[in-house]
Amino acid sequence: MKINKLFIDHDLLSCEEAETLIKKIGIKPESVLDSKEVFDYVNSSDDPVLRGKRTLYITENQGSVIRKCPGTSYYTCCDYTILHTGTFCTMDCSYCILQAYFHPPVLQYFAGREKISVELDKLFAMDKIFRIGTGEFTDSLIWEKITDLPQFLVNKFADQSNSILELKTKTVNIDSLKSIDHNNKTVIAWSLNTPGVIKSEERSTAPLEARLEAAARCESWGYRLAFHFDPVVIYEGCEKEYEDVIKRLFSHISAESILWISIGTFRFMPGLKQTIEKRFPHSSIPYGEFILGLDNKMRYFKPLRIEIYKKIISYIRLYAPDVTLYFCMEDQEVWEKTLGFFPGEEGELGSLLDKSAVQHCNLICKN
Repeated sequence: MKINKLFIDHDLLSCEEAETLIKKIGIKPESVLDSKEVFDYVNSSDDPVLRGKRTLYITENQGSVIRKCPGTSYYTCCDYTILHTGTFCTMDCSYCILQAYFHPPVLQYFAGREKISVELDKLFAMDKIFRIGTGEFTDSLIWEKITDLPQFLVNKFADQSNSILELKTKTVNIDSLKSIDHNNKTVIAWSLNTPGVIKSEERSTAPLEARLEAAARCESWGYRLAFHFDPVVIYEGCEKEYEDVIKRLFSHISAESILWISIGTFRFMPGLKQTIEKRFPHSSIPYGEFILGLDNKMRYFKPLRIEIYKKIISYIRLYAPDVTLYFCMEDQEVWEKTLGFFPGEEGELGSLLDKSAVQHCNLICKN
């Protein structure tokens, strides 16, 4: 983590978790009484997004530790549950919605393991399957080298029977996960893209080959895996490049180890285009054939989405005919024309993924 400025809430100065984090980072923190001091510092830069990625704020989560994925209107949601451990990311992807989602974007680490434990225990006591992830507002493994948060979570989930933890990443920060008895309750997931997209649009992330090698190591340690082709970027020659990515994926990983694969094309709030143009002047990603979707996000013209989805699905099915595939935020027509069905009932897609989790992760639900 390339942190050059560190802030901490005054009330956390004696917190053991924070002390360990500060020692690993090696920067003397500035104590603050009001988060406005941090936000003002980040906003005073010509590039608040970049400054936000280099400024760490150790604070407490003032909101909900656990929340349902907000989803988006008119498109099918997978009923994911978010474990809120921090915000923002040290990597720098041109398309990242967090650049426009947080005002200002600040890299925050939420101290307080007891609060996390209490809230998770409430879920673990329910007669319901939960798929829980930390990768909605931050990368799940950017903290692995400086805290034991990932190990803490893997151990926490190992001792229960109705939930799985998904750690989603673009890093290769997995070393501390090797010797943990995870009890088949943690899934390690990687976002995948073509080498060209990774090089041009995903700055400071691990190369494709490194991600796949890390995934193979996790497979050898007994972890179940997941992969997310999201965002799929449409450009000339992309079909062949995505086919090559899938070939490389299955040259490293056996289909039996994969819990699910999600697919979603690039979509963005209209306001994000200006941010991309300013911060990534050489990027062509916001200039495709987009239309305004029902959820007020710019999306590729639907026939283009259907065409690339069909090809990616056919490539995957050559190697993994039975793996669970699903779309992130797509409509009925797209589902039916590419996968041949539509999980239209409320909660149906979530139930499909729950079924895969129960089958592969030894989950138990009394209902």
